Formats: sequence, structure tokens, C-alpha cells
Amino acid sequence: MRIGVDLGGTKIEGVILDSVGNTLFKKRIPTPQNNYAQTLRDIKSLVDFLQGQVDEIATVGIGTPGARSELNGRMKNCNSTCLNGQDFLGDVSEILDQRVRIANDADCFTLSEAVDGAAKNDVIVLGVIIGTGVGGGVSVNRALLQGPNSIAGEWGHNPLPGFLAAPRSSTLNRTDDRPCYCGKFNCVETFLSGPGFQKDYRARSGDDCLPAEIVGLAQQGHVQAQASLTHYFDYLAMGLAAVINVIDPHVIVLGGGMSNIDGLVPEVTQLLPRYVFSDQVLTRVTLAKYGDSSGVRGAAWLW
Repeated sequence: MRIGVDLGGTKIEGVILDSVGNTLFKKRIPTPQNNYAQTLRDIKSLVDFLQGQVDEIATVGIGTPGARSELNGRMKNCNSTCLNGQDFLGDVSEILDQRVRIANDADCFTLSEAVDGAAKNDVIVLGVIIGTGVGGGVSVNRALLQGPNSIAGEWGHNPLPGFLAAPRSSTLNRTDDRPCYCGKFNCVETFLSGPGFQKDYRARSGDDCLPAEIVGLAQQGHVQAQASLTHYFDYLAMGLAAVINVIDPHVIVLGGGMSNIDGLVPEVTQLLPRYVFSDQVLTRVTLAKYGDSSGVRGAAWLW
């Protein structure tokens, strides 16, 4: 038996899988805001509930909204900021009184889709999340690629091709640099996240709309919305091509709210040859099989 926990910014989801990946029980609870101690207690309560549904002791894997630093063992790069600087692995293992494995939520998404999802028959898998942020992970032969910095697959914080990671000189009077929360400029995330898409449309039209509304306007023939959507497809192809040129994945699995845009997969697939350094692009682009449940399933598959 495997228990997976997906620690998100607004909800904590738990699932228990049997030995072949069937979901036996699932439960969601709200994430306590800016309260690290309560977060640990709520994870324990959730795991205890799931453990109580079966007769044998289950392993526990947890997907986190950041990564564990190999330098000091503490969390870093978490958008749930109360986790940053905390010994989360040590603390959650102690409160659960058992060994726990943790991984970045995008890594968990990737592992889920590689083990028994949309990429279960592929060797090299790039998992991509495009939502309120942009993340990713890499799996090879159904095992996560893990390097010394715990950042494998973090393509969202590379600069978008054609843009600089540092601000341009003010003497050039450039005002289109996009600052990122990570401290750099023009990260892929600032273009391909939902907020980045909204910002692009707002700059064109002066209007504030949600991503789904912008897509709807584009489908109705709204010129500025169509321009934003066309650029979004192109930016996504550019960003993915840079990763394809490095790791040459067999498949790219897309997840997150922005992956639900109608026509996204065929449009990006058509654009990739423009940017990939090859005479053909055989990398398959597809949507996640398990949607927003991939993260919690991947956490369970950490064992």
C-alpha cells in the first residue's frame, strides 16, 4: 500500500493506492495559511485517516511546492513561503513516526504520468505544469532524474529564448522586461503562467480578464485576444524546444490549468520544428492522463 500527499497552496490532498495503482481512498482538506506547525498536524491527521482505511502499514510520499536543499536539508523555492527554511522532511517524518519520501510537486506529476499515465510506455519523459506557475520534472525509465541541486526539470526559470535574464540597460528605454519572483527577469514562467498570459493581454487591450475569458474572446474573433493566444503558443514552443535540444525526451506531458486551452497540443506540435535543432521532431506532446490528481499519485509512487 502507498499513501501519497500533495501539499498545495490551497489544499492538501491525500490518496492511498494499492500495489498496482488503483485508488482505494482519497481525501482533500484546506491548507492552513502561513502556519507551518498546523500544516504538519493536518498532514498527520490526513495520513492517519488514510492509514485507518486499510489493514497494512502503507508507505508515505509527499509532493511539496518547492525543493529540499542538498546544502542544509531545508526547504527552498516554495511558493507556500512558510515552508521555506524549514526541515520539512525531518519534521514530517518525526510527527508521522515513520520514514517519508518527498519530492517537488512537478516531479511527482511527472512520475505519475511516467509510471502509469500518459507516458507509461516512454523512456524519457518531460512533465510540464503550466498554471499559476510553471514547473517541470524529468523521468528516465520511470525514475525521477535527480541532480545535485534538486532542480532537474525547472525549465520555468530559464529565460525565454530571445530575452535576457538580467534587466536591460535603462539607457535603452526598454520597459518590456518581466520581473520574476525568483529575482531574475523574463523567466519562462512570466510568459507561460496564467498571470503571464493575462499580463500579455492586458498590455495589448488594457483589459483585465481571466485566462479562460481571453481564450473565449479569441475564439470569438477578438483581435487582441487572438494575438495573445498566438504568442502564447509560440512562446510555449520556444520554451519547450530549448529543453528538447538538451534532453531529447520521447514525450512531453502537459498539466496545469493552462494546458486546458483548446487546440494547445496540435498548435505547439506544429510550431516545434521551427525551433528544435533537428531535421524532424518525433517528441510527442500530450495531455496528462490523471489531470490534477497526477501530483498526489506521483507522491505515492515515490516508493
